[in-house]
Amino acid sequence: MSQPVRIETDDGVRSIILARPEQYNTITPELRDALSAAIDDADADPAVRVMLLRADGPAFCAGYGLDWATEYQAGAEAEQVWDSAKDYRMMSGFVDTYLKFWYAAKPTIAAVQGWCIAGGTDMVLCTDLIVAGENAVFGYPPSRVWGTPTTAMWVYRMGFEKAKRYLLTGDEIPARTAAEIGLIGECVPDDRLTEHAFGLAERMAKLPGNQLEMLKLLCNQTVENMGFASSRTLGTFLDGVARHTGEGQAFVSRAGQVGFRQAVRERDEPFGDYGSRPREENR
Repeated sequence: MSQPVRIETDDGVRSIILARPEQYNTITPELRDALSAAIDDADADPAVRVMLLRADGPAFCAGYGLDWATEYQAGAEAEQVWDSAKDYRMMSGFVDTYLKFWYAAKPTIAAVQGWCIAGGTDMVLCTDLIVAGENAVFGYPPSRVWGTPTTAMWVYRMGFEKAKRYLLTGDEIPARTAAEIGLIGECVPDDRLTEHAFGLAERMAKLPGNQLEMLKLLCNQTVENMGFASSRTLGTFLDGVARHTGEGQAFVSRAGQVGFRQAVRERDEPFGDYGSRPREENR
């Protein structure tokens, strides 16, 4: 069985690579655990100055693997009434892994291609810097039904107006727009994405490790002082609430009837984006 995450190290840069390309690098408990271990190893390795999060295949991360996630909720509901504390603990296991990019002493950069949506944004927005190829698309379609952003980074990244604009619609955000509104740092040609992101990581790695750690801590502390801890606690809890509303339960039931891909397609079809876009228009 192939590993969901692989690593490479070169010139002080540790590449952590999501390696489920056939599944669009969707998030599973196995990927979460492998990612958590990879971040810990990189942060503890004195030969590593910077971490670079990359992904194999056409998509960076299309969110949670809804096959196991909807089955998990359906099974839990069959056994008992929703246990909000149990659900919060379960989701916190994923959130705590994404936050390792934020709380790692060393800088973290993400290089994003294709879809980076839903839970994929919860992950990538915890990195320090994001570089995307021109074909990348960001967004949080579960805001339409069955979720809220757990790590709650949207407002901190781009402010109230833009965060509300995209969360209250779930609309997709092309990479160039994402860079313009401050969701990500840079948008580059697709064929230069890896080279550009690695070059940026190498440039950072020229600084003394202690300087990198102090500067990152200084910048991040501003966000901590703005209430980041309470925001992500609320985001993680409300994600569970959103998955157990009448509409959320209906989504899970529909996924059980027609499959999660069709249920997602039906959710997004009125908006004409993401997987509901006509095949020839999909990026």
